[in-house]
Amino acid sequence: MRLLIVEDEPKTANYLRKGLSENRFIVDVAVDGEEGILLAESYQYDLIILDVMLPKMNGWSILSLLRNKNIMAPVLFLTARDSIEDRVLGLELGADDYLVKPFAFSELLARIRAILRRGQVSQTELLIIADLQVDLLRHKAQRGKDRFELTPKEFALLSLLARRKGEVVSRTIIAEQVWDMNFDSNTNVVDVAVRRLRSKVDDPFDKKLIHTIRGVGYVMEDRDAI
Repeated sequence: MRLLIVEDEPKTANYLRKGLSENRFIVDVAVDGEEGILLAESYQYDLIILDVMLPKMNGWSILSLLRNKNIMAPVLFLTARDSIEDRVLGLELGADDYLVKPFAFSELLARIRAILRRGQVSQTELLIIADLQVDLLRHKAQRGKDRFELTPKEFALLSLLARRKGEVVSRTIIAEQVWDMNFDSNTNVVDVAVRRLRSKVDDPFDKKLIHTIRGVGYVMEDRDAI
């Protein structure tokens, strides 16, 4: 799962990145409010950890702007602002939790996992595109009665394209979201992975769902329904 930390204090940011990475999260860090907004708009995060007192834009404003832009990733405030009024304001603005500094990492991790579990219950479990069904929680996919045997990376790629149905997903985004790597234009790992996925999901069927947008990336859509 991918997390965004918006924290301007380098020691705290590095501590959070290290601890969360050790617990198998992919972690991005923004050092001010504007960078936080930019990253939240650019990538799909499972959770955002947000400080209140930040350069350029405070946490209250960031959360309000995200919700106005219909970016609904769960938000956990992690801040030294410890008054009841601050906690109430954060929750009323749409935060999912509020933890005061100084904090125990074990508590932060438990709260993060609790939020993510709630999100898994509420998210759409089954994505349907034409006759393709992608079960996100059970990590299963099939077309009609034909169930696919997919590797973890193939399922991650399929679910990324399915979640963004009708949206062109660039090779750079695919590389970052599926492999957590910076995309090298001389590397064909994304194209090779898509070809392998197509051999299972598209090639045996008359209707093709994964389409190439030359020079950009790929889109999953039922073109007969457009």
